[in-house]
Amino acid sequence: MKTIIVIPARYKSSRFPGKPLIKLLGKPMIQWVAELSAKVVSQKNVYIATEDYKIFNSVTEMGFKAIMTSKKCLTGTDRLAEIAKKIKADIYVNVQGDEPLVSPKDIQRIINAKKKYPNEVINGYTVIRKNENPNSINKPKVIFTENKRLIYISRQAIPGFKKKKKTTHVYYKQVCIYAFNRQELLKYGKYNRKSTLEKYEDIEILRFLEWGKIIRLIQTKQGSLAVDVPEDIKKVEAALRNFRKKNR
Repeated sequence: MKTIIVIPARYKSSRFPGKPLIKLLGKPMIQWVAELSAKVVSQKNVYIATEDYKIFNSVTEMGFKAIMTSKKCLTGTDRLAEIAKKIKADIYVNVQGDEPLVSPKDIQRIINAKKKYPNEVINGYTVIRKNENPNSINKPKVIFTENKRLIYISRQAIPGFKKKKKTTHVYYKQVCIYAFNRQELLKYGKYNRKSTLEKYEDIEILRFLEWGKIIRLIQTKQGSLAVDVPEDIKKVEAALRNFRKKNR
């Protein structure tokens, strides 16, 4: 069963232009993600999907495969849909290019779940820690059934409460590791527009949910940190230093 990892890397991000190439401890962020992804599927099965030649050239200099995708792609998953047209595989894993601390073990968990549930979209989630703000719009929150099927995902803090609770509620956030099959991606790409809730929330996985597609959530380790805005760089670098110390 052929599995590839695709890392969408858009240069012209509205919140943080050039984000994939920012240096974290002297290394481009996209390189951190690509090297960790290669531990799961080997370097030859890791692809960076981008719309910009700055990223394309930088990635190939690092020794990884880069594929140019359309500037008209609405989301990272639309970039994967373009890759699915060009490269045949059984499982396509989307690992976000702004997750330099992504765990190879978590990627493998997502792959294993896709093998078990081949006709469901797989997505990661984790607990929002006490030092994180559940009201941050940069952290999509998830609610799910008891058997871990996604009910909804929102930039707002969900679930809501009619009355204030004395005890602190546990919130969960999305971890941006996804797994799809080829048919799911091709259908996604053919849609050629954002669905209603997807457009409101600006969360790409909602396109599948609005179609009635089952999205199964797989719990990942705590401590997932993404670079959403420039202010995140210092705390992510601190986490990377700690990661290096533990893995010496």
